[in-house]
Amino acid sequence: MAWLRLDQGPHGRAGSRARSDDSFAPGIGRRLDGWANRDLDVGVITSLAPNLQPLADLLRVDVPTVTKVLTSWGPGKYDAELDKDGKAFRPDGKPAATLLPPAFGLAGVNLATWTGFGSVTYWNAYVAATQMHGVGTYVDARLKDPQQFPVAARSESWNTRGKPDRITPKLASLQFYQLAIPAPPAPDGSYDKAVAARGGALFIGKARCSTCHVPPLFTEPGHNLHAPADIGVDSFQADRSPTRAYRTGPDRAGEDRAR
Repeated sequence: MAWLRLDQGPHGRAGSRARSDDSFAPGIGRRLDGWANRDLDVGVITSLAPNLQPLADLLRVDVPTVTKVLTSWGPGKYDAELDKDGKAFRPDGKPAATLLPPAFGLAGVNLATWTGFGSVTYWNAYVAATQMHGVGTYVDARLKDPQQFPVAARSESWNTRGKPDRITPKLASLQFYQLAIPAPPAPDGSYDKAVAARGGALFIGKARCSTCHVPPLFTEPGHNLHAPADIGVDSFQADRSPTRAYRTGPDRAGEDRAR
Protein backbone atom coordinates (compact mmCIF):
# COMPACT_ATOMS: atom_id res chain seq x y z
CA MET A 1 0.00 0.00 0.00
CA ALA A 2 2.82 2.42 0.60
CA TRP A 3 4.15 2.18 -2.93
CA LEU A 4 1.21 3.39 -4.98
CA ARG A 5 0.05 6.77 -3.70
CA LEU A 6 -3.58 6.74 -2.65
CA ASP A 7 -5.79 9.35 -4.31
CA GLN A 8 -5.62 12.38 -2.09
CA GLY A 9 -8.50 14.57 -1.06
CA PRO A 10 -8.92 18.33 -1.50
CA HIS A 11 -6.53 19.05 1.36
CA GLY A 12 -3.65 17.08 -0.15
CA ARG A 13 -3.78 14.07 2.10
CA ALA A 14 -5.20 10.56 2.04
CA GLY A 15 -6.86 10.52 5.44
CA SER A 16 -3.51 11.13 7.10
CA ARG A 17 -1.25 13.96 8.12
CA ALA A 18 1.62 11.77 6.98
CA ARG A 19 0.82 12.96 3.45
CA SER A 20 1.09 16.66 4.27
CA ASP A 21 3.54 18.74 6.30
CA ASP A 22 0.66 20.73 7.90
CA SER A 23 2.42 23.97 6.91
CA PHE A 24 -0.88 25.81 6.36
CA ALA A 25 -3.22 24.05 8.79
CA PRO A 26 -3.67 20.54 10.17
CA GLY A 27 -3.89 18.25 7.16
CA ILE A 28 -3.19 21.06 4.70
CA GLY A 29 0.24 21.87 3.32
CA ARG A 30 3.00 20.65 1.07
CA ARG A 31 2.68 17.04 0.00
CA LEU A 32 5.20 14.65 1.52
CA ASP A 33 5.97 12.17 -1.25
CA GLY A 34 7.04 8.69 -0.25
CA TRP A 35 6.10 8.97 3.42
CA ALA A 36 4.36 5.94 4.91
CA ASN A 37 0.76 6.59 5.90
CA ARG A 38 1.12 5.67 9.57
CA ASP A 39 -2.27 6.92 10.83
CA LEU A 40 -4.49 5.58 8.04
CA ASP A 41 -6.33 2.44 9.21
CA VAL A 42 -6.50 0.48 5.96
CA GLY A 43 -7.98 -2.58 7.66
CA VAL A 44 -10.95 -0.73 9.12
CA ILE A 45 -11.59 1.04 5.82
CA THR A 46 -11.52 -2.29 3.97
CA SER A 47 -13.83 -3.88 6.55
CA LEU A 48 -16.50 -1.31 5.61
CA ALA A 49 -16.73 -2.63 2.05
CA PRO A 50 -20.34 -3.47 1.17
CA ASN A 51 -19.48 -7.06 0.29
CA LEU A 52 -16.67 -8.98 2.00
CA GLN A 53 -17.91 -12.35 0.77
CA PRO A 54 -15.39 -12.63 -2.11
CA LEU A 55 -12.51 -12.21 0.37
CA ALA A 56 -14.13 -14.68 2.76
CA ASP A 57 -14.50 -17.19 -0.07
CA LEU A 58 -10.87 -16.69 -1.08
CA LEU A 59 -9.66 -17.35 2.47
CA ARG A 60 -12.27 -20.08 3.09
CA VAL A 61 -13.62 -18.44 6.24
CA ASP A 62 -16.82 -16.59 7.12
CA VAL A 63 -17.38 -12.84 6.85
CA PRO A 64 -17.22 -12.18 10.63
CA THR A 65 -13.74 -13.76 10.64
CA VAL A 66 -12.66 -11.50 7.77
CA THR A 67 -13.95 -8.46 9.66
CA LYS A 68 -12.11 -9.54 12.82
CA VAL A 69 -8.87 -9.89 10.89
CA LEU A 70 -9.15 -6.56 9.07
CA THR A 71 -10.03 -4.58 12.19
CA SER A 72 -7.12 -6.14 14.09
CA TRP A 73 -4.46 -4.49 11.92
CA GLY A 74 -4.49 -1.00 13.39
CA PRO A 75 -3.32 2.34 11.92
CA GLY A 76 -0.28 2.35 9.68
CA LYS A 77 -0.27 -1.40 9.11
CA TYR A 78 -1.19 -3.70 6.24
CA ASP A 79 -0.97 -7.42 5.49
CA ALA A 80 0.10 -7.90 1.87
CA GLU A 81 0.54 -11.66 2.27
CA LEU A 82 -2.88 -12.55 3.73
CA ASP A 83 -4.30 -13.35 0.31
CA LYS A 84 -1.26 -15.51 -0.46
CA ASP A 85 -0.75 -17.66 2.67
CA GLY A 86 -3.93 -17.05 4.69
CA LYS A 87 -2.01 -16.37 7.91
CA ALA A 88 -3.96 -13.69 9.74
CA PHE A 89 -2.29 -13.89 13.14
CA ARG A 90 1.17 -14.62 14.51
CA PRO A 91 1.80 -17.58 16.83
CA ASP A 92 1.55 -15.21 19.81
CA GLY A 93 -1.96 -14.19 18.73
CA LYS A 94 -1.02 -10.71 17.52
CA PRO A 95 -2.00 -9.52 14.02
CA ALA A 96 0.24 -10.63 11.15
CA ALA A 97 0.01 -7.20 9.52
CA THR A 98 3.28 -5.24 9.28
CA LEU A 99 4.14 -1.56 9.49
CA LEU A 100 3.92 0.30 6.19
CA PRO A 101 7.45 1.18 4.98
CA PRO A 102 8.34 4.53 3.42
CA ALA A 103 8.95 4.70 -0.32
CA PHE A 104 11.73 7.30 -0.18
CA GLY A 105 15.49 6.76 -0.06
CA LEU A 106 15.45 3.59 -2.19
CA ALA A 107 17.88 4.67 -4.93
CA GLY A 108 20.69 2.11 -4.99
CA VAL A 109 18.82 -0.30 -2.70
CA ASN A 110 18.46 -3.80 -4.13
CA LEU A 111 15.31 -5.16 -2.47
CA ALA A 112 12.44 -2.98 -1.41
CA THR A 113 10.36 -4.68 1.31
CA TRP A 114 10.93 -5.96 4.83
CA THR A 115 11.48 -9.52 3.61
CA GLY A 116 12.96 -8.72 0.22
CA PHE A 117 10.23 -10.05 -2.09
CA GLY A 118 11.74 -8.05 -4.93
CA SER A 119 12.66 -4.65 -6.32
CA VAL A 120 10.64 -1.42 -6.38
CA THR A 121 9.17 -2.43 -9.74
CA TYR A 122 8.33 -5.92 -8.49
CA TRP A 123 6.43 -4.56 -5.51
CA ASN A 124 4.56 -1.98 -7.56
CA ALA A 125 3.30 -4.76 -9.85
CA TYR A 126 2.45 -6.98 -6.86
CA VAL A 127 0.45 -4.26 -5.12
CA ALA A 128 -1.27 -2.95 -8.25
CA ALA A 129 -2.36 -6.36 -9.54
CA THR A 130 -2.94 -8.46 -6.43
CA GLN A 131 -3.79 -5.94 -3.70
CA MET A 132 -5.49 -3.02 -5.47
CA HIS A 133 -6.77 -5.39 -8.18
CA GLY A 134 -5.88 -3.16 -11.08
CA VAL A 135 -6.03 -4.67 -14.53
CA GLY A 136 -2.60 -5.89 -15.57
CA THR A 137 0.17 -8.43 -15.23
CA TYR A 138 1.97 -9.89 -12.23
CA VAL A 139 3.94 -13.15 -12.34
CA ASP A 140 5.97 -14.93 -9.64
CA ALA A 141 6.09 -18.72 -9.83
CA ARG A 142 7.61 -18.82 -6.31
CA LEU A 143 4.11 -18.15 -4.97
CA LYS A 144 2.52 -21.27 -6.46
CA ASP A 145 4.00 -23.43 -3.68
CA PRO A 146 0.87 -24.97 -2.05
CA GLN A 147 2.67 -25.47 1.26
CA GLN A 148 4.00 -21.96 1.76
CA PHE A 149 1.33 -20.07 -0.22
CA PRO A 150 -1.82 -22.19 -0.25
CA VAL A 151 -4.20 -19.34 -1.09
CA ALA A 152 -2.09 -18.05 -3.97
CA ALA A 153 -1.60 -21.58 -5.30
CA ARG A 154 -5.31 -22.32 -5.57
CA SER A 155 -6.35 -18.82 -6.71
CA GLU A 156 -3.44 -18.61 -9.19
CA SER A 157 -2.87 -14.98 -8.23
CA TRP A 158 0.83 -15.68 -8.75
CA ASN A 159 0.03 -15.59 -12.48
CA THR A 160 -2.27 -12.60 -12.90
CA ARG A 161 -2.91 -11.63 -16.54
CA GLY A 162 -5.51 -8.87 -16.67
CA LYS A 163 -6.48 -7.50 -20.08
CA PRO A 164 -5.91 -4.84 -21.23
CA ASP A 165 -2.69 -4.48 -19.26
CA ARG A 166 -2.92 -1.04 -17.61
CA ILE A 167 -0.18 -1.69 -15.05
CA THR A 168 2.96 -2.75 -16.90
CA PRO A 169 3.23 0.39 -19.10
CA LYS A 170 3.37 2.53 -15.94
CA LEU A 171 6.04 0.60 -14.03
CA ALA A 172 9.11 2.25 -15.56
CA SER A 173 7.90 5.80 -14.95
CA LEU A 174 6.75 4.95 -11.45
CA GLN A 175 10.12 3.40 -10.63
CA PHE A 176 11.96 6.46 -11.97
CA TYR A 177 9.78 8.74 -9.85
CA GLN A 178 10.16 6.71 -6.67
CA LEU A 179 13.93 6.31 -6.93
CA ALA A 180 14.20 10.09 -7.29
CA ILE A 181 12.67 10.69 -3.84
CA PRO A 182 15.47 11.27 -1.30
CA ALA A 183 15.19 10.33 2.35
CA PRO A 184 14.29 13.53 4.23
CA PRO A 185 16.80 14.88 6.76
CA ALA A 186 15.81 14.95 10.40
CA PRO A 187 14.40 18.41 11.26
CA ASP A 188 16.58 20.66 13.37
CA GLY A 189 15.66 20.39 17.02
CA SER A 190 14.08 16.95 16.64
CA TYR A 191 17.03 15.13 18.22
CA ASP A 192 20.03 15.73 20.47
CA LYS A 193 23.02 16.19 18.15
CA ALA A 194 25.58 15.37 20.85
CA VAL A 195 23.85 12.08 21.64
CA ALA A 196 23.51 11.36 17.91
CA ALA A 197 27.24 11.91 17.46
CA ARG A 198 28.01 9.39 20.20
CA GLY A 199 25.58 6.98 18.53
CA GLY A 200 27.32 7.59 15.21
CA ALA A 201 30.66 6.62 16.70
CA LEU A 202 29.14 3.35 17.92
CA PHE A 203 27.34 2.83 14.61
CA ILE A 204 30.53 2.85 12.56
CA GLY A 205 32.81 1.64 15.35
CA LYS A 206 32.38 -0.77 18.24
CA ALA A 207 28.76 -1.79 17.48
CA ARG A 208 29.71 -2.50 13.83
CA CYS A 209 26.24 -1.53 12.58
CA SER A 210 27.79 -0.20 9.40
CA THR A 211 29.02 -3.70 8.54
CA CYS A 212 25.51 -4.36 7.19
CA HIS A 213 24.10 -0.82 7.10
CA VAL A 214 26.85 0.28 4.73
CA PRO A 215 27.09 4.08 4.24
CA PRO A 216 25.79 5.93 2.32
CA LEU A 217 23.07 3.42 1.34
CA PHE A 218 22.85 2.05 4.90
CA THR A 219 22.10 -1.40 3.54
CA GLU A 220 24.40 -3.87 1.77
CA PRO A 221 25.29 -3.18 -1.86
CA GLY A 222 24.32 -6.51 -3.37
CA HIS A 223 22.05 -9.20 -1.97
CA ASN A 224 20.90 -7.53 1.24
CA LEU A 225 19.10 -10.46 2.92
CA HIS A 226 19.76 -12.33 6.16
CA ALA A 227 18.40 -15.51 7.74
CA PRO A 228 16.30 -14.82 10.86
CA ALA A 229 18.82 -16.64 13.05
CA ASP A 230 21.58 -14.34 11.82
CA ILE A 231 19.86 -11.30 13.28
CA GLY A 232 18.30 -12.93 16.35
CA VAL A 233 14.60 -12.60 15.52
CA ASP A 234 11.81 -15.10 14.92
CA SER A 235 11.13 -16.35 11.41
CA PHE A 236 7.36 -15.76 11.19
CA GLN A 237 7.37 -12.88 8.70
CA ALA A 238 10.40 -14.25 6.85
CA ASP A 239 8.57 -17.53 6.32
CA ARG A 240 5.74 -15.60 4.63
CA SER A 241 8.17 -14.48 1.94
CA PRO A 242 9.60 -16.59 -0.89
CA THR A 243 13.02 -15.45 0.36
CA ARG A 244 12.49 -16.78 3.91
CA ALA A 245 14.80 -13.95 4.99
CA TYR A 246 14.83 -10.36 6.22
CA ARG A 247 16.25 -7.39 4.34
CA THR A 248 18.77 -5.05 5.90
CA GLY A 249 16.62 -1.93 6.09
CA PRO A 250 18.25 1.19 4.63
CA ASP A 251 18.66 2.89 8.00
CA ARG A 252 18.97 6.42 6.66
CA ALA A 253 18.79 7.80 10.18
CA GLY A 254 22.30 6.39 10.44
CA GLU A 255 23.38 8.99 7.89
CA ASP A 256 23.12 11.74 10.50
CA ARG A 257 24.73 9.60 13.17
CA ALA A 258 27.64 8.63 10.94
CA ARG A 259 28.55 12.18 9.97
